[in-house]
Amino acid sequence: MTDPIRIPERSGTAFHLPSGALLEVIDPKGVQVADLLAFNANDVGEAISSGRTFDYAETIYLTTGHTLYSNRSRPMLEIVADDVGRHDFLLTPCSVDTFRHFYPDKPLHRGCFGNLAAALAPHGITEDMIPSAFNCFMNVPVDGETGKLRVLPPISKAGDRIVFRAAMDLIIGLTACSAYDSNGGSFKPIDYRVLSPELVEST
Repeated sequence: MTDPIRIPERSGTAFHLPSGALLEVIDPKGVQVADLLAFNANDVGEAISSGRTFDYAETIYLTTGHTLYSNRSRPMLEIVADDVGRHDFLLTPCSVDTFRHFYPDKPLHRGCFGNLAAALAPHGITEDMIPSAFNCFMNVPVDGETGKLRVLPPISKAGDRIVFRAAMDLIIGLTACSAYDSNGGSFKPIDYRVLSPELVEST
């Protein structure tokens, strides 16, 4: 098996994920979040959709056995393994405006939104095309009475992972989150590994 690729703290990347391939997202040091976006590689107007996914899953807590759908109601990513079981698909990627709003006493940072925009631009994806991300390992409890959200440190431990299978050819955007609340203020890297369809079939 190939070694994982490391995304340095507070940065992001984008890459092609072929249909049938597995994407393994790993929290190498624990208590870190990875914002994940997916676009149809053949038509980037089709993107991952939290609304469609929640509609069909009938839950906001997505884990093994659930599918992430596109804005055109087509499967994009199937969750085939999950060590953590708590992720977020409600909150948008953190941005400069997020830092102004929530962290006025902290230095500004372009956040996951800026990192994703920069990484996805060579693929023809503009800022206005970026939807809410699937936030791997992010811990966002919802109060059952008031609906109020909280952002708590992830429950992921060092080496925990979530594994997706691509249901179509995709462009993936992936980050090591930049926001203080998402990781308890301890910025860390994220690792990922792609297992090609040929290798998947041989295992």
